Amino acid sequence: MKKKLLIIVGTRPEVLKMAPVIRSLREASLPFHFVHTGQHYEYDMSMKFVKELHLPIPKRLHLASSVDRPTAQTARIMIRTEDLIRKLKPTLVLIQGDTNTMLGAALASFKQNVSVGHVEAGLRSYDWSMQEEHNRRMVDHASRLLFAPTFISKGNLLRENVPGKIWVTGNTIIDTISVMMPVAIEKSNILDRISFDEYAVATIHRAENVENVDVLSNIVEAFIECPLPIVIPMHPRTESRLHLFGLYHRLARAGNIMILPPLGYLDFLILMKHCRVIITDSGGLQEEATAPQIKKRVVVVRESTERPEAVSAGFASVVGTRRKAILRGIESMTRGRKLPKSPYGDGKAANRILGVIREELQ
Repeated sequence: MKKKLLIIVGTRPEVLKMAPVIRSLREASLPFHFVHTGQHYEYDMSMKFVKELHLPIPKRLHLASSVDRPTAQTARIMIRTEDLIRKLKPTLVLIQGDTNTMLGAALASFKQNVSVGHVEAGLRSYDWSMQEEHNRRMVDHASRLLFAPTFISKGNLLRENVPGKIWVTGNTIIDTISVMMPVAIEKSNILDRISFDEYAVATIHRAENVENVDVLSNIVEAFIECPLPIVIPMHPRTESRLHLFGLYHRLARAGNIMILPPLGYLDFLILMKHCRVIITDSGGLQEEATAPQIKKRVVVVRESTERPEAVSAGFASVVGTRRKAILRGIESMTRGRKLPKSPYGDGKAANRILGVIREELQ
């Protein structure tokens, strides 16, 4: 059977969220091409996730790791994707999320009159300072199949009069966690490395947080003053900026801080499962925290979020980037009422997406 489906990823979160769809396609014996653009310069970390999730090794579109400018990166992805489409002649290009990879792939497909399916469509922060907000809007308007994770996301798409068809599927990250948490419990020994009985887990990596010395200084001071120990799997870009601004050693020498290298997914799942609270500027972690196997509160170190469902359900609180606000948020989110079920679905999003794809390919 001709492979009519092309799946494109470029970052670790995209690997995680596309994994259940890939697994469903394989179980249904639907052939596909799987491509990784290598947008994350720590490409080996992405490949570690691919192996942990037992996915097929993707073909890599070689993008120069030195290309950091968003325009150049997006343009390069567009050109490479166009070449790939001309060669493979897919009926449908399936993408996920709002990175430069997704924008480049969507625009290249659209220009070639190839249908685009967008997993996790309809997210909106209404914050135009975010590159991702620009990307996700353009991707949604270039897509013919829109897989919205929630009814809020669907409402956003309807208000914008997107031309494609919309389905509410749930978020595929809940699928991933339901499959991978038992594996993580069996295989991970990350807790043997943690020197605290009780801790928060923190990830900070967004450009608006780590590229600004004043913002990053506020975050560092909040972490140092936090009464709860903090475990930080350190993003390479964050580490480089901490060194650049002279903040790394101050953070590393604090008695309540434990810095770890970037972790594989199984280890990170266990860290989240056993932590007291999550502190992050990641959008995806706001979703992952709601999974039944994790169910943790999240202090969102940002000025806005495209995951309002997590906030409304009591899982997340957007606190900004000032030291006192972060500390108040941590104090507030370490106590509170019992958390409800996840607003991001029942772990069957991939099966719903599969049903639509099967119809489209036939």
